[in-house]
Amino acid sequence: MSISPHHQRIVTAIVAVGLVGMALWLGGILVTLAVLILCALGQWEFTAMFRPGPEHKPLRITGVVLGAALVLASRLGGPQTALWCFASAFWVLGLRFLFRYGKNQERADFTDEMILLAGLAYLPLMLQLILMLGTPEIVLVLLSTIASDTAAYYAGTLFGKAKIWPQISPKKSWAGSIGGMAGCVLGVTAFGLLLGDAPLYAWLALGALLNIAAQMGDFFESALKRKLEVKDSGTLLPGHGGVLDRIDSLLLALPCYVLFRQLIPLFP
Repeated sequence: MSISPHHQRIVTAIVAVGLVGMALWLGGILVTLAVLILCALGQWEFTAMFRPGPEHKPLRITGVVLGAALVLASRLGGPQTALWCFASAFWVLGLRFLFRYGKNQERADFTDEMILLAGLAYLPLMLQLILMLGTPEIVLVLLSTIASDTAAYYAGTLFGKAKIWPQISPKKSWAGSIGGMAGCVLGVTAFGLLLGDAPLYAWLALGALLNIAAQMGDFFESALKRKLEVKDSGTLLPGHGGVLDRIDSLLLALPCYVLFRQLIPLFP
């Protein structure tokens, strides 16, 4: 008996939430391992969208290795060390280009290096921020993206007529966008009032900010896929596409959350 794409989507989501929940429950090295796995899979997909084909596997492996080094640098030395690692990666790739150009000026350009640097900034540099958050904060940010995506999906499916940005994402509607905003604000506010230590207005503002970030992160990846003529970033997650298709919202929501908490203390 075949399973519909919608049911595949639900089953995959339940399994993913269960695995993430187990990692958070056990904590420690498992959280770091989860971030490493997400970075590796996401970077592989990101590079493959620009450079498909088996001949580009060395380029994708290089990105995965550099991303893992950045995450481990953050785990061992904190976000500042991760920034130094990113700067070092720039010069590693810059010297790679230098020697390639010195060997063959006609064929060498900086495009491959720019793809790798963009992947590092897009994935491990953002995801390593998880390592500086407490468990309630990680759950809150994940909840915000899950609530945004889920509420937007069902509101758009039931009521979506007018499209919000068809040049970027033909399926997304104003109804879905508004539903995602409502779901995110309600979820973040309820979670914050239950476990947090900030006034109501802070949770309402945070919910709105995280939803806008989640939607913009989703639109950004959609624009990349349309430009590169790719339907999904990968096929690893049945009913969802690739890993990058599932964490695109998280990649902008995370830094927005970290910036917001610098302004207003949220948890005791």
